[in-house]
Amino acid sequence: MVIDFRGKAPSYSIKYVSTVHGIGSGNHIPLRGNADLRLIMDAPAYNEWGQATYHIANQNELSNVAGYLTFRQLAWGGSHEAQTLIGLGVRARLPFRAFVLDGPGGGSRLIIDVAHYWT
Repeated sequence: MVIDFRGKAPSYSIKYVSTVHGIGSGNHIPLRGNADLRLIMDAPAYNEWGQATYHIANQNELSNVAGYLTFRQLAWGGSHEAQTLIGLGVRARLPFRAFVLDGPGGGSRLIIDVAHYWT
């Protein structure tokens, strides 16, 4: 999974959890797959006037991952108090890594790389 940012990528936390709960609401976010990853980024998805800076067509399906080997679902968990949450449903509790790449241009990308198999 790749998340593009206009500037420097924010700090973030990603880990396996038993259940993903919406940020601010605390509501359970059901995810397909046998394991749930919770990604919290220290960046709001709204500007200083409270207007959305990330427009979501379907909160339960941020991207079509049909046919992917590992990802089962990417769901919106909300944006509250300058943090944004995304839930990732994965096939199994597989090893993963997260890292930031610079570019393109003055932007950056947060990469979430989940293994296809245990090694």
